[in-house]
Amino acid sequence: MKGTYELMKYAVLDFETTGNQPSDEIIQVGLAIIDEDLSVSKIYSSYVKPNVAIPPFITGLTGITEDDVKDAPDLDMVMMEMVPLLNDVVLVGHNVAFDFNYLQSALDKTGYLPFTGRILDTMDFLKIIFPSLTSYQLGQVSSEFEVQHDRPHQADSDALATALIFIKCLEEIFGLPLLTLQRLSDLFAGEDSDLGWFFDAMLQEKERQFDANPNVFTYYRQYALQVDDWMEMIPPRYGIDSNPLSMMTFEQFMDEIRERLRAKLPQYEEREAQNIMQNEVMQAFQEDKHLLVEAGTGTGKSLGYLLPAIYHSVKQDEKVMVSTHTINLQEQLRERDIPLLTEVVPFPFRAAVFKGRQHYLCLRKFEHKINRRDFATPKEDVMIAAQMIVWLTQTETGDDEELNMGNRGGDFWETVASESDSCLGRACPWFRKCYYHRAKHEAGIADVVITNHSKLFTDIQAGHQLLPSYERLVIDEAHHLEDVAGKHLGLQLKYFTVVHTLTRLYKDSKTGQLPNLRGLLQSAKNEKASGWCSLIDSMYHSLIEVKENWDKLSEMLFTLMPDRSDAAPGDPGQFVLRLLPNKKPKEWDVAADLENQIYVALGDVIRKGERILSEIKDESDDFGAEGLMTDISGLLKDAANEREGLRFFIKLDDDETVYWIEGNGSYRSRSLQIFAVPIDVSAQLKSYFFDKKKSVVMTSATLSVDKSFQYMIEQLGLEEAASEDRLFTSMLPSPFNYRDQALLVIPRDFPSVKGSVGDDHFVSTLVQSLADTAIVTRGRMLVLFTSYRMLRQVYDPLKELLSSEGITVIGQGMDSGNRSKLTRRFQGQSASVLLGTSSFWEGVDIPGEALTSLAIVRLPFQPPNHPLIEAKSERLQREKKNPFMKLSVPQAVIRFKQGFGRLVRSSQDRGIVVVYDTRILESYYGKYFLYSLPGPKMEHMPLGQMVPRISEWLIAEEQEGSSLAD
Repeated sequence: MKGTYELMKYAVLDFETTGNQPSDEIIQVGLAIIDEDLSVSKIYSSYVKPNVAIPPFITGLTGITEDDVKDAPDLDMVMMEMVPLLNDVVLVGHNVAFDFNYLQSALDKTGYLPFTGRILDTMDFLKIIFPSLTSYQLGQVSSEFEVQHDRPHQADSDALATALIFIKCLEEIFGLPLLTLQRLSDLFAGEDSDLGWFFDAMLQEKERQFDANPNVFTYYRQYALQVDDWMEMIPPRYGIDSNPLSMMTFEQFMDEIRERLRAKLPQYEEREAQNIMQNEVMQAFQEDKHLLVEAGTGTGKSLGYLLPAIYHSVKQDEKVMVSTHTINLQEQLRERDIPLLTEVVPFPFRAAVFKGRQHYLCLRKFEHKINRRDFATPKEDVMIAAQMIVWLTQTETGDDEELNMGNRGGDFWETVASESDSCLGRACPWFRKCYYHRAKHEAGIADVVITNHSKLFTDIQAGHQLLPSYERLVIDEAHHLEDVAGKHLGLQLKYFTVVHTLTRLYKDSKTGQLPNLRGLLQSAKNEKASGWCSLIDSMYHSLIEVKENWDKLSEMLFTLMPDRSDAAPGDPGQFVLRLLPNKKPKEWDVAADLENQIYVALGDVIRKGERILSEIKDESDDFGAEGLMTDISGLLKDAANEREGLRFFIKLDDDETVYWIEGNGSYRSRSLQIFAVPIDVSAQLKSYFFDKKKSVVMTSATLSVDKSFQYMIEQLGLEEAASEDRLFTSMLPSPFNYRDQALLVIPRDFPSVKGSVGDDHFVSTLVQSLADTAIVTRGRMLVLFTSYRMLRQVYDPLKELLSSEGITVIGQGMDSGNRSKLTRRFQGQSASVLLGTSSFWEGVDIPGEALTSLAIVRLPFQPPNHPLIEAKSERLQREKKNPFMKLSVPQAVIRFKQGFGRLVRSSQDRGIVVVYDTRILESYYGKYFLYSLPGPKMEHMPLGQMVPRISEWLIAEEQEGSSLAD
């Protein structure tokens, strides 16, 4: 690394301060100098004596106390030692703007000239060079890179960790192909930024070097990629003539697998429940039957169905489809289970993950966007583009789940995601490199295909054009199938879905695909071009009219909704209104009139657009606009679908459909969503799956209610299969000893509550009890609420009570971050209490020490006034059935079991569940909740005895643990 690059010397700076306001003062300085040879040559650190007291919060965060700074040098003294070190350096920091502002202010206060050198931020480098990191926080990145970072939030430790991370970034940048560096340099060239200067210097350096590994990447159309042509991907047993399973029974196959697992994993133990499940899945496949199998936590259900699926698909040479509800589980199968099975299955096989199309990058659209610098918010979009240019050298899938794009990423991704309507197919210059077609091809040659519930239904709607054909299906997380079916077989339309379609066609005379096409036609030498241009001009007016009417209609629909304040800000359904076919609101004529104007004007746009496209196609001239025309054609199809969907909704004329609207207060009419969902999907599930497929296996930790599958059989449309003996059901024994591992406590004299808001007595009793319990369990507590409003009532007073105990309270919707961010924070802080609502009841996996107690504030009944629940209840009443017992209780029991399942995640986990809802003891339906649990020790007592009992149980458990260890 010679030349200009060697002349760069970096100073990595970190300050600890008394707060984050400009008036706050520096209390510690850390500076790490990185020399030309990329080694840390010097670390300077010092406490600084401030003129104000250190707030307790800062002491809690940094560990820096008044004692540490009382004899420290003052700012003048520290700056005198520090300033010479800042001579001719590039200043580096993690979130450098914060430290830079304090530096300038300190230089000013002590009479020095301001710093005028270059400034770089390691956050920018991490985002660009490591686009798949899940977090860019210094602590998380340090542990990911195995960088020593002993004292987070202390300046010297932070500065050294940042320096080591920065060096890793520099080494990584130098390993990038020349073409990628050219791309990055071009991208930032127009920015006149220090980042632009840096990549330019790096590029000059790289151009002087001999490229050591040019063959690691594929170079195509001025991009460096990790992938080759997907057509070269061959079937897994290509060239092997005989079937490796022709002479092997399933038992023999499983014996060999277990032997290999034992050899590979020293801690491997056979699980009885997993063995039973494998045999039952195999039997269902062999006998062409369906199977409902409830497999609790710890069963190892993914191997419970993957091994029979692999055996069956290879032996019979027919594909098995596996579907999950969440992308998380799909990723877990891809990252953890499939690689393990690849090592222990004694022959080659292929399991492919195939997601919804919008998860894959369209390289043609991406290339077009970069070439035109088509950036909506240039500063953020340039960063995302840079991330993706580097990501192309790393990704083999082009799947957006690998990228951490930050908050603006979603809008950017929408413009470059693959879509069927804008796909050029074989005519696309990128076809052989295309990530979506690679995934589709891989699914085509795979033995087992892992998809998700959403894609199963999109495939049905697309006439089975998306997924490879299959006769056997495994549905994991099957308790969500009905819900997903409703969403896909019905209509869900957001305000912004329509707006995006309109603005991508035309935003103003310079931006949008129609103005882009007009620009190309204008410069063409075709005599018809001027006619097409004026036709395009005439479409602009209609599009503006549609946008204005859609705004008016959304505003009007939003004002129909009653005010609701018990949902989270940004929670869908803060406002909900059900619309009844026989009781239309009195303003409905106005809505119908606006919808009609939208329908007519959009129809005009679609007709003209299709006419122009077909006339241009018929001309022999090549306008170089094929990609653009495909995009426009796709947008016109979207517009046509949205137009029909809106018409179906406004008609309100189908008794089998539930119609409703949702929105939230913060974004008003722009948050509008309209829904039209079938009341009952069981008949459709029956006709699409249980009548058509030879074998469907459904599994989840929660399928039974009161030890019976009847509820699920009715919801999913399995009655006929059950009556014809085509359905097996199975409840697997739990591998855990719940009697020893879990204690369920109910304070029987706890105050009760009506509705979603607690009165003062209820809230203060709850807060006090949660605080007392959290102190005994040293935090490590998850509290599940059914209403966001109650969570808000508890958050502040609980935080206050626990702050003196050093226990942090993290609240969903109160602290920033999505579910996985909050869960990571909870796991990272040993003494903390996490308050969550609906999305925390399931899918949150916090094994081991991090979670010791779980509090369930209320039994998780769905709000009875939710439009879909209401419509289902009315239908049951008409059938002379009790909606509460047939619908509300079973749904709540399944959710309750999901919540309970958060506690014990492994055979070593132990913990306490507190249920504060006394209905579980007093009501006639309470027993269904208790009987559905996997057998924990259950005790009820007066509230006053609860904390001593928990304390006693924990002490006994610790003693037992230590005597076992002796």
